Amino acid sequence: MKYNLKKQIRSFGYAWKGIRQCVGKEQNLSFHLITTVVVIAAGFFFGITRTEWIVIILCIGVVIAAELFNTAIEKLVDLVSPERHPIAGQVKDIAAGAVLVCAVAAAIIGIIIFFPYLF
Repeated sequence: MKYNLKKQIRSFGYAWKGIRQCVGKEQNLSFHLITTVVVIAAGFFFGITRTEWIVIILCIGVVIAAELFNTAIEKLVDLVSPERHPIAGQVKDIAAGAVLVCAVAAAIIGIIIFFPYLF
């Protein structure tokens, strides 16, 4: 298979389009993005280490990616099951639960990183 740079660039464009479709429209993603700004500001304010930055950036990426996956799953479920169905509800709840697990883990990591700087 031959590598196609135009096709690769086009696929990045589709990915950005997907992100833009969620930003400002998904309440939970907006919350995570606001939290991201606060955490980054705190990182600069406290002068966290390079390793701590790596962990923070990984946490941010995981939580935002989980939120995007959750949104995609919710939209797909709405498409294939426009009427209320117990299994459709379970799928949405499970996807939201995955985001919650990522966000709680990130919050715990944030506490572990920032707590020593407070005292």
